Amino acid sequence: MLKHATSLLLIAGMLLSACSSQGQSSPKANQTKTSTDMTLNNGKNKPTTSNEMEPEKSTKDTLNDLPNQANEETVGTNPVAPSTNENSSEVLTKKTYHMNSSYVIKPNNESSPDKVVLLTFDDGPKDEKMITSIINTLNKHQAKAIFFINGNRVKRQPEILKLIHKEGQVIGNHAWDHEDLKTMSGPEARKQITEVQQIVKDTIGEEPQFFRPPFGSGNDALKDAVKEQGMLYMTWSNGSLDWDKSTKNKPDRVIQNVLDQLHPGSNILMHELPWTVEALDELLTQLENKGYSFVDPQSIELQPR
Repeated sequence: MLKHATSLLLIAGMLLSACSSQGQSSPKANQTKTSTDMTLNNGKNKPTTSNEMEPEKSTKDTLNDLPNQANEETVGTNPVAPSTNENSSEVLTKKTYHMNSSYVIKPNNESSPDKVVLLTFDDGPKDEKMITSIINTLNKHQAKAIFFINGNRVKRQPEILKLIHKEGQVIGNHAWDHEDLKTMSGPEARKQITEVQQIVKDTIGEEPQFFRPPFGSGNDALKDAVKEQGMLYMTWSNGSLDWDKSTKNKPDRVIQNVLDQLHPGSNILMHELPWTVEALDELLTQLENKGYSFVDPQSIELQPR
């Protein structure tokens, strides 16, 4: 009987040991479960913690991802803030006109009117009151003009140049001094051009794109120097003769002189003179009555055809 009881106890112990083993996970089973969890977490349903989130790029980082050229244009070493004035000459304008060898303005295609005139004023800036009057008249007629300036005058009165630019009018290069460049040596003439480019850039942040020699006097070497500066060389095709003593203090003569020479694409030469200022509103009115409009200088190609 004692032997029978011992056998029962041995069997009971074996049963208890088996149950305990089934209640525990084997190392191999645990390893399989861990591997399965990692596979799921590497999928699209992986929960993302704050430490694992990709940091947002700063504005500077975004700019650095752009092509180098775009970076330089956007964040240049010495940037000039773009003007918010819609009349600013910095606003890009489609090139719809060109200038021919006779300095006449021509449309690039039939969609642009040919009955246009280009308005230009030489030898400034002299007097703020006259400039203001000219600009007010231009604004009244929704017209743009090129103001061909002398560097020595800008040096004395840079604020007038800033006024012209602020009002959305166009600045042209008329040499540093009002002297005959044709009589100068190549280096001297070149200096007359480049020094104006520099002072204008220093004053308003951009260089002129148009050049007119004093007295309309130039040569091939001068034209080459102007081209190197990226400017369009021009004289005129319609002279108001407002500089001539026969026209002095005679606004009506200024108007008549322009009308006598009027043709489609007229490149009109005027000056910052009291009688021209007085004549301007009536002149523009008569041009409009004849069906002419005023070409935006920024729409003219910088290469003649």
